Amino acid sequence: MIKEMIHKKHTRIFNVNNNQFEQTIEAASQIIKDAGTVAFPTETVYGLGANALDPVAVNKIFRAKGRPADNPLIVHIATKKQLFEIAKNIPTEALDLIDTFWPGPLTIILNRRRCVPNITTGGLDTVAVRMPSNRIAIELIKRANTPIAAPSANISGRPSPTNAQHVIADMEGKIDAIIDGGSVEIGIESTVLDLTSIKPTILRPGEIGIADLKEHMKDIVIGYTDNQTDRADKVKSPGMKYTHYSPKAKLILIESKSNDRSISQEIEKLYSEMNDCGIKIGLLLTEENAKFILDGKMPEYIFSLGKKNEPEQAARNLFMGLRHLDNHDVDIIIVDGQIKNEGIGIAVMNRMKKAANEHILV
Repeated sequence: MIKEMIHKKHTRIFNVNNNQFEQTIEAASQIIKDAGTVAFPTETVYGLGANALDPVAVNKIFRAKGRPADNPLIVHIATKKQLFEIAKNIPTEALDLIDTFWPGPLTIILNRRRCVPNITTGGLDTVAVRMPSNRIAIELIKRANTPIAAPSANISGRPSPTNAQHVIADMEGKIDAIIDGGSVEIGIESTVLDLTSIKPTILRPGEIGIADLKEHMKDIVIGYTDNQTDRADKVKSPGMKYTHYSPKAKLILIESKSNDRSISQEIEKLYSEMNDCGIKIGLLLTEENAKFILDGKMPEYIFSLGKKNEPEQAARNLFMGLRHLDNHDVDIIIVDGQIKNEGIGIAVMNRMKKAANEHILV
């Protein structure tokens, strides 16, 4: 206990909503320059940032998160100039995608230059790069005057943080600073596209889907599965090899390919059986299915995913809901998987399946 207290950091909390934007960015960027760690919002989730070109600084990210060393980080940049400083042999199609989707939730994997240390890339000869659209993120990178490596600002394996309170819960005392920029816009991590493979390969789904990308390149392939871990020896993208997005409670995902009431009936049945056994259950449900269960009597621990045909709502609510129910110390979380499987809905279902301990298809 004494050893833990000695090593515990004082984490500064910056609030950008207090009319001190410039002072906040200046102070946070100085921490980055001094090889420190700063959590900050992006449009996807909160990231835990450090100077991507400084192996000592990047190692602090891995230590704070408890992240495996062979899990590569995404490098965030603010200008095209920074892209050419860290990547080489950039194909023409990459520049077309950049002009279309950057700044935004698209990560592109390219061949790295030697200035990017092995710890940042997981020992690979490739580097994952994106340009966030969040103003705080962009200004922090510009003011720090360096690319910033930034995985999600959570304990490794836990649900990604979508507001500063999530970061504080996981990271306070482990990192130097947290910038509180409110809730994020999207709530699901970026799409990852590998342009160093034989064919362009999507390694992680996000808001930008395969249909969006196919408008700019034809031969795109899917390189991920929805299993909890893909168990590859080496991976080029976060979210592929290790357990991700999981709450503390056991998560049971119930999915139905039909639009009938079978999924709500299965949820109601499972809830009743477990509740009768004294199990503390949390429910993460679409608005439509919530209306059908338990004869309209809502249980104590419930969180809404939003409307089932509006998957962008589920994207914003998924990680928030998992953390909310975890905070109530439920034993089991039953998740409603009847989300429209299009666009960002594909990414939502991917995260649900990777987080699930049990998957029931009705």
